[in-house]
Amino acid sequence: MQKQNIYNINPEEFWTDPYPDLEIMRREKPIAYVPELNAILFTKRQSIFENEKKIEIFSSDQPDGLMTKLMGENMMRKDGEAHLKERKAIFPSISPKTTKLIWRKKFDEAADEILSILEKKSGGDLVKDYAMPLSAEALKVVTGLTNMKRPEMDRVSQGMIDGIANYSGDPTIERNCKDCTNSIDTHIDEIRGSLLRNPDYSLLSVQMARGLSDEQIRANIKLAISGGQNEPRDAIAGTIWALLKHPNQLNEV
Repeated sequence: MQKQNIYNINPEEFWTDPYPDLEIMRREKPIAYVPELNAILFTKRQSIFENEKKIEIFSSDQPDGLMTKLMGENMMRKDGEAHLKERKAIFPSISPKTTKLIWRKKFDEAADEILSILEKKSGGDLVKDYAMPLSAEALKVVTGLTNMKRPEMDRVSQGMIDGIANYSGDPTIERNCKDCTNSIDTHIDEIRGSLLRNPDYSLLSVQMARGLSDEQIRANIKLAISGGQNEPRDAIAGTIWALLKHPNQLNEV
């Protein structure tokens, strides 16, 4: 990459708060090579939209990437037909129809249970006491890992997120990430037999039914967990906060 498109960061400061650097990059170098990360960063949506389709240049296949090394080669690390095959395999679990007919009822039940507990308390934390357990419970049923406790779902999700962002090579973060993926593997082993006898619409069940390999199944379950806990958690809490902050919008719901 041309010299003028190189942007240097302080890894520790970037880990703590990346937004000041990202603001400068978006303004001055929206596509830049960051030597400290050994990566090219695209910081504007349009650049991503235009370039993500150029798989001959920006392939999703990253055998040496942290995600592949720590979590296995999931469907997001594959291009073309290889990606499409696994995407089709999981579709029965995440289709709009399944969400409406299967998951919505389970999500509602989980929300009611958590709210009934909160109702008996004098107060609580919106994220820790509501959004976090609700997100974890939803992820348990969608993945099929109903044998995993809610706090453990949150732990393994955050551990993998930290692991795949561990560009500094911190051994403590890497060990914790591996411990988290091992926990997921253990829970898969524990529940697999039950789902073979009583299949459902969970990610684990539909992938087994489609004949995906053990490696594919485990990697895709870990993928779902890595972003399937924190993102809904933050969306739930953020939406509630925004509606409470702006009553006029709450009245529109």
